[in-house]
Amino acid sequence: MIYNAIVFLPLLGAIIAGFFGRVIGERPSEIITTGFLLIAAALSWFVFIQVGFGSETARVPVMRWITSGDLDVAWSLRIDTLTAVMLVVVTTVSSLVHLYSIGYMHEDDSRSRFFAYLSLFTFAMLMLVTADNLLQMFFGWEGVGLASYLLIGFWYHKPSANAAAIKAFVVNRVGDFGFALGIFGVFFFFGSINLDVIFENAPSAKGATMPFLGMQVDVMTTLCLLLFMGAMGKSAQLLLHTWLPDAMEGPTPVSALIHAATMVTAGVFMVARLSPLFEQAPFALQVVTLVGSVTAFFAATVGLVQNDIKRVIAYSTCSQLGYMFAALGVSAYGAGIFHLFTHAFFKALLFLGAGSVIHAMHHEQDMRNMGGLAPKIRITWAMMLIGTLALTGVGIPHLAGFAGFHSKDAIIEGAYMAHLPYDYSFWLLVIAAFMTSFYSWRLVFMTFHGKTRAEPDVYKHAHESPMVMLVPLGVLALGAVLAGVVFQPYFIGDMMTSFWGNAIAHSGGDAVAAATSTAVGDVAQAIGMAGHTAGEAAGHAAGMAGHAAPSAAGVVEHVAPAAGAAGHAAEAAHGAAGAHGGGHHHPPEWVVWSATIAMTAGFAIAYLYYIVAPWLPEATAKAFRPLYLFLLNKWYFDELYDFLFVRPAFWIGRLLWKGGDGAIIDGTIDGTARGVGWTTGRIVRLQSGYVYHYAFAMLIGVALLISYFIFAGGVTK
Repeated sequence: MIYNAIVFLPLLGAIIAGFFGRVIGERPSEIITTGFLLIAAALSWFVFIQVGFGSETARVPVMRWITSGDLDVAWSLRIDTLTAVMLVVVTTVSSLVHLYSIGYMHEDDSRSRFFAYLSLFTFAMLMLVTADNLLQMFFGWEGVGLASYLLIGFWYHKPSANAAAIKAFVVNRVGDFGFALGIFGVFFFFGSINLDVIFENAPSAKGATMPFLGMQVDVMTTLCLLLFMGAMGKSAQLLLHTWLPDAMEGPTPVSALIHAATMVTAGVFMVARLSPLFEQAPFALQVVTLVGSVTAFFAATVGLVQNDIKRVIAYSTCSQLGYMFAALGVSAYGAGIFHLFTHAFFKALLFLGAGSVIHAMHHEQDMRNMGGLAPKIRITWAMMLIGTLALTGVGIPHLAGFAGFHSKDAIIEGAYMAHLPYDYSFWLLVIAAFMTSFYSWRLVFMTFHGKTRAEPDVYKHAHESPMVMLVPLGVLALGAVLAGVVFQPYFIGDMMTSFWGNAIAHSGGDAVAAATSTAVGDVAQAIGMAGHTAGEAAGHAAGMAGHAAPSAAGVVEHVAPAAGAAGHAAEAAHGAAGAHGGGHHHPPEWVVWSATIAMTAGFAIAYLYYIVAPWLPEATAKAFRPLYLFLLNKWYFDELYDFLFVRPAFWIGRLLWKGGDGAIIDGTIDGTARGVGWTTGRIVRLQSGYVYHYAFAMLIGVALLISYFIFAGGVTK
């Protein structure tokens, strides 16, 4: 009953606000939807504690869904530790966004529609994270796509909002096409799309090949790359990232919801959930690592020069998602999900804080027209400061720090310990950490410090946001401060076995055991796999962990033990890693401090540029103008796609319109119809209605018939 309430309360709120909002009014719609989400959030924390600390994995049947041939799909909710983490993230952030929106959207006349869309968005994401089969996951996957389209284009009277909504929808269709093909392939190969069946048979599929265009391709690699294509679209990874910055056209609370808890985290969750498949496809994991690392670097470079306060944070999201995928690619699933968890708090805090700034500045978003706002909006300034400290990863290695410090540094260390070629992932992530610090502090300095550049009247009337907007900021700030240090032991530390392992031991269905360590603690994690015997699980664990331990890559071990034996298998995997590697491995001290040094350097340069010598940014932009324009125009991806795809599509459309429809269809079919019309238009004139006209026509006809028989008969003779 609890699980049903968590998932379906947002849907109920969306139905009430969407269909009856005009009847009950705007304020009741806000209160009902927000109240339902607050209840769902409270229940999610209860489930998080219950499932994460020793309860059984639950499958809650909802209804029979589809039965067609060999396809038998039931709609049920899959509740395990990974699901519990996502439930907390989604419902907590969404409930705070709902509460914040009561103040932010108070002047809008369509608030009931807005809150209906928010709740629908939340429901779709909850359906995705509780999916027990790939079709149910795809339902939630497309649901968040639809809701994002509605929310990004909420202010549909603005052409830019409509264009941004369409762009998000179309770009995601590209990724979703690959995801759908991956689901089709999984069903074709495994004969099922139920997660338990897939996970049970995944190890036996490793190395299997199939013919394609005269070649033998690896089945698991192909399937995982297709599935990852969907993740690239939803989570805005390089090449399919262009929709995310334009999504800023929606109201600011929408940005917080999309970037922190729902749509962009869907891809990360999907790869983590299907990690038993990806573990059988090493090449696919290498692609995930490469794409994630390059995305983290690319988005950080673009964020350096953006002037719209929301776009800076948007590119930050894109970059942080790259960190998460880099972690998943080296099988450090604990670190990747931990960063997703912590990132939700400080990224929602930054977006809602930016919304508070925009609210104070009468909808001004350009940081070049801000400055000196700290005395005017001190609470918002303090909240944004906490979010920035968390995002940049401020902390002291081996001790403690803000939320991002614990999760992001763990990913960087894991990337180094993976010993990839030239340590490319490690260096890209460290450089991205430096740039993250620079553009984050640039945002703070340009917005809150120095001399104001705002219009005098706007600056004079700048004011703090109401409490209904500040309370969510305070709650999120608490998460940005404490989420890392409090939950680090359970995600990537020495308490991980009890946090994830208990669910393994009792579920008999979902299990992952991991063994190795990062500098912040031993990684031992459970993500979800089913069906091995205890002996197979232990053997597989020992082999994988033995491979992981020498490289100390933080590799998360996927096993799927039978009921009652999973805990023993996890211990075997942990022991095998330690035995093979001669104990736990830790990265060198300079690696541990690398992210902190990069963060400090970024802060120092930002302080120099925007506080000490504010003339430097313009001088640097002039000195490196080609590079500045390259970054300002986002590496010209939009222009490239416009040239490669948009213009040819328009050209083909015009060709089919003018040439196909106009010349061929209108010129032949419609032309023939016009000719018939012209002819009949003149023939009908013979129907005059006068008797003598008809008598005359009959006489002519008789004369013609007589003439025919006379001449025809004469010819015959």
